[in-house]
Amino acid sequence: MVCSLSVPLLTTLPSSTSPSIPPPPLLTSVPGFCGFMSILSSMRYCLGSPTDYTNIYIALAFIPFGLFFDFMDGKVARWRGKSSLMGQELDSLADLRPFTNTSLRNQQISFGVSPAVAAFALGLRTPLDTLLLAFFVLCGLTRLARFNVTVSSLPKDATGKSKYFEGTPIPTSLAIVAGMAWCVAQRRVGEDALGGLWNLPLVGGLHPVALVFVGWGCAMVSKSIHIPKP
Repeated sequence: MVCSLSVPLLTTLPSSTSPSIPPPPLLTSVPGFCGFMSILSSMRYCLGSPTDYTNIYIALAFIPFGLFFDFMDGKVARWRGKSSLMGQELDSLADLRPFTNTSLRNQQISFGVSPAVAAFALGLRTPLDTLLLAFFVLCGLTRLARFNVTVSSLPKDATGKSKYFEGTPIPTSLAIVAGMAWCVAQRRVGEDALGGLWNLPLVGGLHPVALVFVGWGCAMVSKSIHIPKP
């Protein structure tokens, strides 16, 4: 009796409890790869001679490459006329950086974490510096999360695309990356960082240049800044 009842129960079980998820396009993964390689290059700079700037240049160069491939990913998705949910979520995790509907997601690593790690490698290493860099990264996360939540409520044009970005898109952190590259070229890093080092009572040392990351983070999460979409 037990055996006869168990057979139909077993036959009704689905063959797989996992949904069929197509693999993401390779191009979607490249921006995250660029961001990760940027982080590793920054770490290599920290481990080597502070006067050998090869690895930090490589770290900074990977970041705009991430933007290029993120832009191309969106172009290819529109050209194909489709995008996968898996690709969109992977894009989102890799970026911390909103830019377009599909490329908007692959940006946190490339444009949020990577610049902050490069800044740490270049000398912003006091506890207060790292707190401000963490604030920048968290603003990038908040910027992306808010975009995902509010994109459907933003005013649309005739094609159905949002008319503007609310807050500066996280890829604008490339301006900070360009500034860091200039500082490296001018050897204004480490103890010779722009603005020097402030020794503040109670809170300790602070490189005032770290405040640039705070300002940029505030601009990303601002609700009053509207950047027209191209």
